[in-house]
Amino acid sequence: MKTMIIFFAAALLISCSSFYGEEEMRSRDFTVENLFTKNIEGPAFDRFGNLYVVNFRVNGTIGIVDAEGNCKLFVTLPESSVANAIQFNSNGEMLLADWTRHNILRVNMQTKKIDTLCHNDAFHQPNDICINKNDQLFASDPNWRASTGKLWRIEPNGTAVLLEENMGTTNGIELSPDEKTLYVNESVQRNVWKYTVDDSGNLSDKRLLYHFNDFGMDGMKCDKKGNLYIARFEKGTIAVISPGGVLLREIQLIGKNCTNLVFGGSEGKTVFVTMNDRKGIEKFQNTIPGKLYGK
Repeated sequence: MKTMIIFFAAALLISCSSFYGEEEMRSRDFTVENLFTKNIEGPAFDRFGNLYVVNFRVNGTIGIVDAEGNCKLFVTLPESSVANAIQFNSNGEMLLADWTRHNILRVNMQTKKIDTLCHNDAFHQPNDICINKNDQLFASDPNWRASTGKLWRIEPNGTAVLLEENMGTTNGIELSPDEKTLYVNESVQRNVWKYTVDDSGNLSDKRLLYHFNDFGMDGMKCDKKGNLYIARFEKGTIAVISPGGVLLREIQLIGKNCTNLVFGGSEGKTVFVTMNDRKGIEKFQNTIPGKLYGK
């Protein structure tokens, strides 16, 4: 009887692991270590499936990574500019949060010419950015020393609109698949907020989505179902939160200091994670594609 119970328990565990895709979700190395600086961040795919990541080899650069995890220099930014996040607009131009120079930079992908879409002395350090179908950027703007932060919208013409100030340490930022909800986290305070977004990009109805009791937070991305994937800095996990604020699971990584993530691969189900402590990229297979993939 005891043997039968042990056998049944083992079978149940194997069944549950298969159902939740534990083996598929196990994190693996995508690149080797030490290809980037500790400021590795902002992974983003262009429309052709090329992966770009900030601070390749030295700060102030953008690296391009092929499907096998091989990296090379794509562009070097103007002197003293250092990017922290990457997005692409509808014209295929690369937009960068240049936190050291208080800029949003724009890169022509054919000529590699770099210009400034937006400069604002009221920026403390534009940190993370997300973009909607109207090419409006939403940017977090933390003041790490003061543990405060702001929230901005940058219009396609470069005009910066202050949406909120006197927040906590604003960091990760993401739009829901239907672009009607904006998520913003505060790393030090460990809060994740959600806002309603109207057709003009204005925010209302701020409410708390989730509060963590430990560790920090960094970048965030949504899957196709609207679940939010949050990089838990120093914990070494990606937390998955439902649109209703339920912690669904946490995916364990190899390293501890995960800074950001992006969905990619042929079906959009591969999640690529940038790692500060390993100075490289890990990846895992997800069961749901990212919000930009599929119908």
